[in-house]
Formats: sequence, structure tokens, C-alpha cells
Amino acid sequence: MFNHVMVGSNDIERSKRFYDAVLGVLGAGEPVRNEAPTGHVRLFYIHAGNVFCVSEPIDGQDATAGNGSTIGFKCKSLDQVKEFHDVAVAHGGKSIEDPPGLRQSTMGEINLAYVRDPDGNKLCAIHRP
Repeated sequence: MFNHVMVGSNDIERSKRFYDAVLGVLGAGEPVRNEAPTGHVRLFYIHAGNVFCVSEPIDGQDATAGNGSTIGFKCKSLDQVKEFHDVAVAHGGKSIEDPPGLRQSTMGEINLAYVRDPDGNKLCAIHRP
């Protein structure tokens, strides 16, 4: 259904350091760096058939986080959920909501961790046992 997910950044090099570390936990390598004819820079992290992008806004306005938006990253284990969280916080992210761990939901047990990236985008690390 999805081709890619893109978030905006006000500091592309800060975002690169953050996402290189955080997405590295999931096995993603270096992003493809693209400079558009307008001069704005985009980073394309391509991994396991998925694409996650970080971009300077094309319109030249400040990047803002989407209120109510969350991007969920699939993890292989609770340990990977915790590592995603800890690496994110160590690289300028902010831990939000409950600490990483097991949650009971109407859809069964879920291991979750929530963080905000340096631009305020909400990220979720999720593992379904």
C-alpha cells in the first residue's frame, strides 16, 4: 500500500546523525542523499523493501511535526524495541509516553517504545510477540 514515508527536517545533518543511528538498529544502512533542483536535500533510507525519507521542506518554510501522526517501525524483539528507544534518546531524541515495554491492548500483547526525533516527529518502535 505504501511506497514511502517522509518527514521534514530543519537541520538535515542533525537528522542524518539521528536516523543513521536509530535506523541502523533495524539494519538500515547509509541513506541515498539527493539534492533536488530547488537545492533542498533529501535522505532516502532504503531497507527491506521500505523507504523512509527525511527532507528539507520544498516550500522553504520550517518543518513541523504532524499533530496526531506516528510512524511505527517494526522490530524483531523487545530488546530491539528498547535499543531503538535508547539509541534515539542518545542521539537527540526524546522519550515520550510510558517506558519501553510490554503493553496489553485489545489486539493482544505489544512491545512498544515511543520517542520524538529532534524535529518533534513521533516515532514508535513496535514488536508483536
